[in-house]
Amino acid sequence: MAIRKIGIIMNGVTGRMGTNQHLMRSIVAIRSQGGIPLPGGDTLLPDPILVGRDEHKLRALAETHDIERWSTNLAECLANPEDEIYFDAQTTTRRADALRAAIRAGKHIYCEKPIATDVSTALELAELADHAGVKHGVVQDKLFLPGLLKLKRVIDSGFFGRILSVRGEFGYWVFEGDWQTAQRPSWNYKKEDGGGIIVDMLCHWQYVLDNLFGRVTSVSCLGAIHIPERVDEQGQKYTCTADDAAYATFQLENGIIAHFNSSWAVRVYRDELLTLQVDGTHGSASAGLRECKVQSRVNTPRAVWNPDVPNPIRFQENWMDVPDNGAFDNGFKAQWELFLKHVVLDTPFRWNLYEGAKGVQLAELGLQSWAERRWLDVPLLTGSKED
Repeated sequence: MAIRKIGIIMNGVTGRMGTNQHLMRSIVAIRSQGGIPLPGGDTLLPDPILVGRDEHKLRALAETHDIERWSTNLAECLANPEDEIYFDAQTTTRRADALRAAIRAGKHIYCEKPIATDVSTALELAELADHAGVKHGVVQDKLFLPGLLKLKRVIDSGFFGRILSVRGEFGYWVFEGDWQTAQRPSWNYKKEDGGGIIVDMLCHWQYVLDNLFGRVTSVSCLGAIHIPERVDEQGQKYTCTADDAAYATFQLENGIIAHFNSSWAVRVYRDELLTLQVDGTHGSASAGLRECKVQSRVNTPRAVWNPDVPNPIRFQENWMDVPDNGAFDNGFKAQWELFLKHVVLDTPFRWNLYEGAKGVQLAELGLQSWAERRWLDVPLLTGSKED
């Protein structure tokens, strides 16, 4: 009955996602619950060191969350053999060099996506990690959302019959920064800094489609810069050079058609910021971040197009809630716990750097499709560990 500490170098945790999801709601939460129970009665306790460029932010973050260690010197951190894992939540353009250094230092790798700015670098990182014999994983948080976990349960039950199509709506209005503060950092809207919603969100849609519905075999994508000028964190106007909306259609290997609208320039008129509608021959489902509703073919109302009379059908009343049937933990925390057990116990963890490379590949092809205004095939990645 011993406490086993595991050192984690957490780089980039002063950013919004790194602070909120990975530090506060994952590592701090795991520490607050007393750690992760291991077989035999031992407990695994994360021992993080916070790394970044801003000494004041790091010190304040560490003090707020009762974390003893922080540093602005990544090289010194990587040299410490007590820290077994390197985690990266920096901006994408800084990620590859830091991951290479961590792999050379023999650290197990866990990182945010996109794992790189191009697919060749993404595959290089995966191969480097394999050759070094270190374990590696990529954050794929949408798979752990309660709504999508319920949707997966519906899929596995055979409820849909033959699945025909998937329609995804994601996004919200990000304020321009002039009369209200923007909810996203300014680098998200600068292509030169690795920004853009295609790079960001097509990585997500790749693993959602791949894990729930089937492999993407072709893509057509149209991007847009709907808001051409914004105001940054210092109150300065800047020109947006990266897309803030993406309209993408995917063909899957099993004939399913998927279409996702992703936008940071859309006002929400739906139940949640992300909704997926799945239609099949025997039934349909609508899933969000937390909820999932279904409609079977026997509950499907007979809709008739007649704009000359008031609509007699309240369509949403014919859908039923999928029950929780259990408790759902924070998705980032759940995946952190799986990765930590993977490192310590060698339990399975399929979301590795090769899986992350597939997301980079789809984003890269999405940008190419937009530039060339055409459909593109999505080839199997050379060296990737396809199931």
